[in-house]
Amino acid sequence: MGSLHVITHPLIEAKLTRMRDANTSSQEFRSLLKEISLLMGYEVTRDFQTKMISVKTPIMREEFPTLKEDFFTIVPILRAGLGMVDGLLELMPFAHVGHIGLVRNEETHQPEEYYYKMPEGFERSVIMVVDPMLATGGSAIDAIASLKRRGCDNIRLVNLIAAPQGVDAVRAAHPDVDIYVAAVDEGLNENAYIVPGLGDAGDRIFGTK
Repeated sequence: MGSLHVITHPLIEAKLTRMRDANTSSQEFRSLLKEISLLMGYEVTRDFQTKMISVKTPIMREEFPTLKEDFFTIVPILRAGLGMVDGLLELMPFAHVGHIGLVRNEETHQPEEYYYKMPEGFERSVIMVVDPMLATGGSAIDAIASLKRRGCDNIRLVNLIAAPQGVDAVRAAHPDVDIYVAAVDEGLNENAYIVPGLGDAGDRIFGTK
């Protein structure tokens, strides 16, 4: 059974507050998102398995831990998810990156897939699906379902801010997937945006309207 992990840390909370500020520029918003993604990565990867290898230090040879597996795939949900990739790659430069393109229908508020590209053999890896906002949960549910259809069974969802409705929807659809967030906000408004949230993450990352 998957769990909800709310990652609370003073640095994450302070940076997230700056991201919420409507006066924060796109440049600073991108930088803060990268920093928070890196910090969150420590918790997302906490249970990664290790193995012992022999290493010769300048003093002597000894056994030390290293990662048991080295195939991890970061999968941003386009386009806002791209803003979380650099921070995670800074933490795990050896990770692969796939992409899923989903756009929200403004009338139905449901996601529609328009792009899909993954590295070879990705289905055998640990997969981190990333998207700053978990609102209705529709995009995350569809992205995870798309990965499962292709044989993936080790998936984690990483979001900056979530609405309770989105968390509940993902857990109902994919009870085996762990969800990692920096904050769970009050809920959704009539346009399915997270309240208080931080606005449209994609627009704020790329400076669009």
